[in-house]
Amino acid sequence: MDVGRNIFSILEEKSRERVAAGNKVYNLFVGTPDLPPAPHIIHAVAEAALDPENYKYALIDMPELIAAVQRWYAQRYQVQLNPDEIMSIYGTQEGIAHIAWALCDPGDVILAPDPCYPIFDIGPRLAGAHIVHYALSAENSYLPDLGKLSQNLPLRTRAMIVSYPANPLGAVAPRTFYERLIEFAYAHDLLILHDNAYSEIIFDGAVGESFLSLSGAKTVGVEFNSLSKTYNLTGLRVSFLVGNAEVINKFQSIRSQIDYGMCRIAQYAAIAALDGPQEGVVSQRLEYQHRRDVLCGGLRRIGWNVPDAKGTMFVWAPLPTGYTDSEAFCMELLEHTGIIFTPGTSFGPSGQGYVRIALVQPVVELKRIVHILSESGILR
Repeated sequence: MDVGRNIFSILEEKSRERVAAGNKVYNLFVGTPDLPPAPHIIHAVAEAALDPENYKYALIDMPELIAAVQRWYAQRYQVQLNPDEIMSIYGTQEGIAHIAWALCDPGDVILAPDPCYPIFDIGPRLAGAHIVHYALSAENSYLPDLGKLSQNLPLRTRAMIVSYPANPLGAVAPRTFYERLIEFAYAHDLLILHDNAYSEIIFDGAVGESFLSLSGAKTVGVEFNSLSKTYNLTGLRVSFLVGNAEVINKFQSIRSQIDYGMCRIAQYAAIAALDGPQEGVVSQRLEYQHRRDVLCGGLRRIGWNVPDAKGTMFVWAPLPTGYTDSEAFCMELLEHTGIIFTPGTSFGPSGQGYVRIALVQPVVELKRIVHILSESGILR
């Protein structure tokens, strides 16, 4: 199956070409935090890296790691997890790329949002599943119309991917939506795959929560939760799948055939992150909110009507007046200013007319970017 090159690889290549030519680049396309991990996490990694035993196959998750996830979920979400309801994965992207192998036969259907993060679409297709998209629109607060889905649900639908706070949309979902989602899953005998990577980056006093905190959720679903953005550990690739024990068991069996367990050094980093001080998570959330305010407010001030993101480290921006093609706009922007956004079409057909902007530059740089855009003449 030809899935094409990852958009972020293409944009990174163009970025390097511009830098090699001696030009400045303002990278707002990849969601890699520019903020460092907390010192106690770095110390845990350094200490673990000095032990030769930690370079051997891990094979299974350390009991200390499972216990740390249990404590974190209980304290953060008031969700009680049993050990057989937890497994580590190499980042949520890897988990979603492979979980359909444990759920689907070729030709089964998985529902995925449009727009969505690309792996939601590509991952199940790698396992031979069919993807059927459900639309997310600003008019419906970027929530799926479950009533409409119920009337047109394809045969052999096995699962539905849901993600809030949503990348790339910056949207959040109310608790009432999750209640309806669980009822929908029961009614149609399908599994909910909830991507909860951004619950700790949510703004304006809102509190991120777990899908599993609702009654009945474990029966009909599992949840991906990542340390990549919460603790700035993107390169270590540490995430977890938690929830329905039967699904966890099946997925563990599949993954036991293709890997030898998460590196113990990464496991020690995760334990330090989950059990350690959480003040940095709070201050980081406020920093991202400040960046959002500076960027979105600044763009509106110069005539680009960009709404505030409600969560995640991304802004979902409609194209400025006079533009209709997301990719063409991004390429023109790069050529004239060195600023790189991700075209909305990278996230599905409904992304046409939008760009995703990553809040991965400090405030002083975001102010400079707004100024460059104002002076460039690109905003017609």
